[in-house]
Amino acid sequence: MRITAFDRLACPLDGAPLQRDGAAWRCIDGHSFDVASQGYVHLLPVQQKRSRDPGDSKAMVAARRRFLNAGHYQPIADAVSRTVLAGLPADGASCLDAGCGEGYYLRQLAAAADDDDRTLSILGLDISKWATLSAAKQDARPTWVVGSNARLPVLTGTLDRVLCLFGFPVYAEFARVLKPGGQLLQVDAGPDHLRELREIIYPTIKPERPAETQAPTGFTALSPETLRYPLTITGEASITDLLVMTPHFYRASAEGRAKAAALSSISLTVDLRLTRYLRA
Repeated sequence: MRITAFDRLACPLDGAPLQRDGAAWRCIDGHSFDVASQGYVHLLPVQQKRSRDPGDSKAMVAARRRFLNAGHYQPIADAVSRTVLAGLPADGASCLDAGCGEGYYLRQLAAAADDDDRTLSILGLDISKWATLSAAKQDARPTWVVGSNARLPVLTGTLDRVLCLFGFPVYAEFARVLKPGGQLLQVDAGPDHLRELREIIYPTIKPERPAETQAPTGFTALSPETLRYPLTITGEASITDLLVMTPHFYRASAEGRAKAAALSSISLTVDLRLTRYLRA
């Protein structure tokens, strides 16, 4: 599968189509957005920010990059790639990872697509400039954008796939940018995901919220899938990376973080729900 340039970006200020013009993206109304030297473009206007530096911090992004590149979540990437590529149109397709982080799953998708004869354009979007910067440095094939799921800088009805992996779904926006018949793939933690770590860092574990049983407005639910496998992490640095890359690092007490930092090895359960929705 040939990875092609993503050309369905929309101006975050007025929604008009953006066209690549050298080292910038421009719309017909004169708004211009420079492509950074690292290859990404910032499409999150200051008036749409809720803080000066939203999203994952530089430390969280670095920890996630090290942990994911070590292959601990390779089975997740394989399942995501298999699901995305199944049934894609033969005349070219497009995919958005809404909350792409440092780009691991899109890099794995691009690699999995190498044996396919079709074409695929890939867009990775994250609200964290540090995540998008890291993604762009590691792989130049996808288009990388700093942006928000709340107002996706993507033209209406132009995508075949949207991914929301451990992220913050905004179903109305996902429905808007997907073509009729396109699919949303959502990956969420199951009730036992990293339970062994949570039992160490928290005094008690809160009950998991039940999975949604109704499809969001504009979607039809497809058959869900559960992914579950054992994972052993060795080395204090890798265990720290796992903790830092998750919200648990900030939710746990200092005592809980200290307990995790003292570990030299931990056996974990990876437990995930892969939910697919069809755009009506």
